[in-house]
Amino acid sequence: MSDLAEFLQTRGARLGLKIAGVVVALALVGTAGWLWLRAEDARGQAALASAAEAVQQGEGPLATAEGRQKAIGQLQTVLTQHGRTAAAAQAAYQLGNLQYQAGDYAAARAAYEVALAKGAGGSLRTLSASGVGYTWEAQKNYASAVAAYDAAARGLGPKQFFFEEALLDLARAQALAGKPAEARATYERLLKDSPDSRLAPDVRAKLAELPARSQ
Repeated sequence: MSDLAEFLQTRGARLGLKIAGVVVALALVGTAGWLWLRAEDARGQAALASAAEAVQQGEGPLATAEGRQKAIGQLQTVLTQHGRTAAAAQAAYQLGNLQYQAGDYAAARAAYEVALAKGAGGSLRTLSASGVGYTWEAQKNYASAVAAYDAAARGLGPKQFFFEEALLDLARAQALAGKPAEARATYERLLKDSPDSRLAPDVRAKLAELPARSQ
């Protein structure tokens, strides 16, 4: 019996050591992966910062087609080389803005959608979703613009950034899509939720331009 007990103890000790070794190995792999992701995020942010000057020049009032294309190329490189980093969503949003200014609405829409797919959050999510709406509106596809603006406004509260702008975009698209009743409801929601808005006079003017309810 003593031999059996000694054998079991020895076997248990060995198993314990093996388990401990696996745990340590997994911890080391996890730590290495975390450090690699941090380093890759840092490289992504550095690449985005390197493109900042070109982006500013490409977006500015004196931007040339060549300057805009240069900025577009640099942002596309950031996405290609650092697409899994935190910089990707910001790069995609800026890329969408440049392509929108260039009049390439389909490409701009694709870039905004990439920003959303890359996990854009907060104001960046709202701006990217609104960007999708702007591209549809520019192409006079008002039904799709309504859907995009509705997605941008969804979940926003009166105290959040871009709440009023998101509702204005939605109401405008609803009116353009031939849905005055829905546009009226959206404008009235804005006035109800943000009664002290600096945009209130404009909203009331827009309401006055809509067909009467009876029509």
